[in-house]
Amino acid sequence: MAFDNNHIGFIGLGLMGVPMLRNLIQKTDDHCQFYLYDVASEPVEKLCAELPARTHQCQNPRDVAEKSDIIFTMVPEGAHVRAVYLTPETGILAARPGAALLCDCSTIDTATSLAVREAVIQQSPSTRFFDTPVSGGVLGAERATLTFMMGCAEDDPSLPLLKDLLGKMGRHLIACGGPSLGLTAKLCNNYCSGLIAIAVSEAMNIGMKSGMDPHVLASVFHSSTAQSAICDDWCPVPGLCPEAPASKGYKGGFKVQLMRKDFALAVDTANRVGAELALGEKGLEVYTETMNDPRCKDLDSRVVFRYLGGDEDWEKKDRSAPRQ
Repeated sequence: MAFDNNHIGFIGLGLMGVPMLRNLIQKTDDHCQFYLYDVASEPVEKLCAELPARTHQCQNPRDVAEKSDIIFTMVPEGAHVRAVYLTPETGILAARPGAALLCDCSTIDTATSLAVREAVIQQSPSTRFFDTPVSGGVLGAERATLTFMMGCAEDDPSLPLLKDLLGKMGRHLIACGGPSLGLTAKLCNNYCSGLIAIAVSEAMNIGMKSGMDPHVLASVFHSSTAQSAICDDWCPVPGLCPEAPASKGYKGGFKVQLMRKDFALAVDTANRVGAELALGEKGLEVYTETMNDPRCKDLDSRVVFRYLGGDEDWEKKDRSAPRQ
């Protein structure tokens, strides 16, 4: 289906939302209008000042819904999603009429997503609500290379439109099977990537403390069975991936408290469905302690390397001396 909707709402202009929205604006026709809201007015005001002909600041989610055919939401937690959609008088569902397609890109618990979807169906059976969480971090949002995990089946009639829209912000668009399964996929992904970040940090630490050049060890990982996107693109060791947050003082990226949130949601899901975990509780403990460490709070989640005692100043040291 060709993209032919001229009124798009976007709620949640944080580190991910802003670059996602920028790509969406750049890749739509000039006559397409965007209606924006965030609890923090500054990013909305900045975008509207920059693109006054195409962007419009709204007073609340209901205001967005009354002016939009399609709405994307990108907020931190399930409580925020409930507030955005369900708050009486000012929520999206308070709009009459409302948008026809709702895409929640937030990473939240599946129970909240299903509850919001049910509320949408009860109020407006013709309105479609999809969980469409993303993976790829801020770099992926900026480069429009995100992975979107869509809570729908391959034969969903809305899939062509979803792919057209989400394809302007991402590269990999995966239909995960049905409602809330996009979120299930995202939580499984972040559980796995969170554990890999801990493992890469620990393994690099072992090698570096043994006298290895981390560049050499990273190249071994890249060409061997330890290869991963975490090591290749988001390495926790400063200086190995110039564009990674670790090489920028762990600034930007996916905040450690958000990783802890997603990891906890994955562990909770495992407990709920009866999936046995060997590393879940320990991984959650590590991210909880990292999040609460004053040296690590509010930084990218790969700062777990710092929490585990990794050597961030390795480039300044002579590593040629043999180890005992």
